[in-house]
Formats: sequence, structure tokens, C-alpha cells
Amino acid sequence: MRVSHLFTKTLKNAPADEVAKNAQLLIRAGFVYKEMAGVYAYLPLGLRVLENIKAIVREEMNAIDSNELIMTTLQRKEVWEKTTRWSDEVVDVWFKTRLKDDTELGLGWSHEEPIVEMMKQYIHSYRDLPVSLYQFQPKMRNELRAKSGIMRGREFIMKDMYSFHASKEDLDAYYEKVIEAYKRVYDRLGIGGDTYVTFASGGAFTKFSHEFQTICEAGEDVIYLHREKNIAINEEVLDDAVVELGITREELEPVKTAESGNIFNFGSQKTDEMGLYYTDAEGKQQSLYIGSYGIGITRAMGVIAEKMSDEKGLVWPKSIAPYHVYLVSIGDVDEEATKLYGELKAAGITVLFDDRDERPGAKFSDAELIGLPYRVTISRRLLDEGKLELTYRATGETEVLTPSEVLAKIAEM
Repeated sequence: MRVSHLFTKTLKNAPADEVAKNAQLLIRAGFVYKEMAGVYAYLPLGLRVLENIKAIVREEMNAIDSNELIMTTLQRKEVWEKTTRWSDEVVDVWFKTRLKDDTELGLGWSHEEPIVEMMKQYIHSYRDLPVSLYQFQPKMRNELRAKSGIMRGREFIMKDMYSFHASKEDLDAYYEKVIEAYKRVYDRLGIGGDTYVTFASGGAFTKFSHEFQTICEAGEDVIYLHREKNIAINEEVLDDAVVELGITREELEPVKTAESGNIFNFGSQKTDEMGLYYTDAEGKQQSLYIGSYGIGITRAMGVIAEKMSDEKGLVWPKSIAPYHVYLVSIGDVDEEATKLYGELKAAGITVLFDDRDERPGAKFSDAELIGLPYRVTISRRLLDEGKLELTYRATGETEVLTPSEVLAKIAEM
């Protein structure tokens, strides 16, 4: 991609009403556009980041034998009434609407009930189990507060997964597989070292759950860590958890965090409420056990932007950066820069080529704001020496290398 072909431009300032650091940087760098509080459009650079996050999540969900699908945003009232979760007193984040014939519908904030209803057509006997399904889909939640940029949206993209099992033991085993898969996801996103499996409340889902909480000063949660035992507890269930885990509050360290994912073990409650059963090998009707597992895709992008940034701008990890290289041409080197652009792409390296007729300082500032892992600079002076400059965004270190050395080093990394 050439910068001259992007319709977006970098900004010196974010909107005055935007207080979240992640959204300020993403707006200024041209990754997102703010429609209203908690609602953002994802522009070409931002979309590439989201697709890279989704690719990592997709690989790890496929690796634990889950099937991808996509369900509807419009949801039937009667499906949710079976579990009482249509009530605004039980779930207070609903957006609801009506058809022309006055039929009331909900805009999906989650999909447990609709997917259980759907599986009545596909699960009949023990031979049909286990089943795991996941999707990437926009979710709609009427949040009271939406002041954390894309870390807490009223409309956001989520990976939600649901598994169906013939026994508690089979669900428990799969639940542990999901925990390990989520750990791999966060490691690959570059935040694994700061992300903890956390004992938490189930809220509108179930009595207890596990959250994946990432240490982040801009987060809205507080968790209590026992670093030696690798135990993390959400503040809201602290009293119950310390009793159950046999530890004391004095052993725990409070830290600010952002919730990056959550998983719920529903047991057979949801399927019993909705009348989804299976027939065992003896022909007897049995209850199904289900789990629900979520990762906020746009929220993960916001957490990473919040944590991996500095006073100059964003600092994307290589695994999800929209491009690997920001190519800067200085002076009358159009032919040579275009040739280098082609060589980088031929080597499988994705490139954002700043081909604008701009002063070098403006190009360097935009490169730092956008935050790609590597910047390659080509100029007449460097070409006369047979060299290029390779700059590492994370450290600011610069090396002067031959073109072949630059290509080899980036390809290797």
C-alpha cells in the first residue's frame, strides 16, 4: 500500500471529547473513526490489525476442533424468555427493536440462547457429541459508560465460542483445553506475560467464571495477584475466593487490569432450561453440558494500543501490525524506492510505502505515530553509499545496511 493511496491522513490532535489514550492514538494515526461514544468505524489500517488478531484466534480455535460459523444479530424474544434473560432486570445491556408487524426483537449482545435453540436441529444422540462452534461477529451492548475508547464499546467485534458435551467430565476437559488455547492467543498477541486467568463473577451468565485480565493502567478492573502461586482474583469475588483457595488477603497484590477474555462453565443449566437433550447409548434422555468462551477482538486491539505505545505513537507487535515495514523515500529516488518496494513485497514482507512529496520530518513522525515494527529509509546519500537505514520502532535503534542485508534481516525476523 502506498500512503498516497490511503484516504486517511494522520492528525496532530484527537477529538476533544476523546479521553482514552488508545482511541486518541488510533484516531490520530488513521486506524479508527469515532462515530459516537463507544462506537467506532475501523479504517483500512485498523481493519488489517483486526484481521490479523482474528487470524491468530481462528488458528487456535481450529486447533481445538471448533467449527466457525456466523449467526444473526437479530434475535427472537421467545428464545431468551426461556431462560428469563430477555428481562431488562436480568440483563441490563439489551438494545431492542421491532419489526413492521410490531414483533419485538433483540440486537445480539451474546448468543448462548440462540445457539442452544439452533442445536436442537443438530444434536439428538450421544453420537452427535461433542460439538464446538465459534464466530466473529459485532455485538451490541447498551453500556451505561463508554469512556475507555475501543476497550469498552457499545458496538464491538467479539469471538464467541460454545461447546456441547455429553458429560460434566468431558466439558471440564474441554474447558481446560480452551484455557490453554487462550494463553497461546495472548502470547501470540504480545500480551501473554501480563495476562492472567482470573477467578471472577459470572454476572448475567453464571455464578462464577474465569476472566483473562491484562495488566493495564487504563483498565476498569482491579484484580488481586498472588504472583508466587500464579493466582489472580477479581475484586468483586475476593472474599469468597480467598476462602475457597485457602489464602489470605495480605498475600495478594492489587493491580489495575482490562478484561481481555472470559469463559463460562454453564453445566447443564442452560440446556435444561431450553429443553435441549440427547439420547445415550441405552436410549435414555440425558442433559447436555455446555461452555461459553469469549475474546473481545476490538477490545484486544485497544488493550494492545494502550500498553504498546509511547510518547511518539503506537508500537505494534509484529504478529498483528497492519504492515511489517514503513518505507520512507527522501529526495529524488522515486525509481529506486519503487524498485525496493517491489523487492520487499516479493520477499513476502508487507509494506506501507510513504511516497508522498513531504519533508522527511513529517514522514518520520507519521512512521512513529502509525507504529509499524520496522522503518526502512532510502535517500540519495544512502544510495551513493550502497546502503539503506533500518530502524526498529520498539527500540528506536537504527542500522545502516546494504539492501540485501535489510531484506534478509526483516525476512528472518
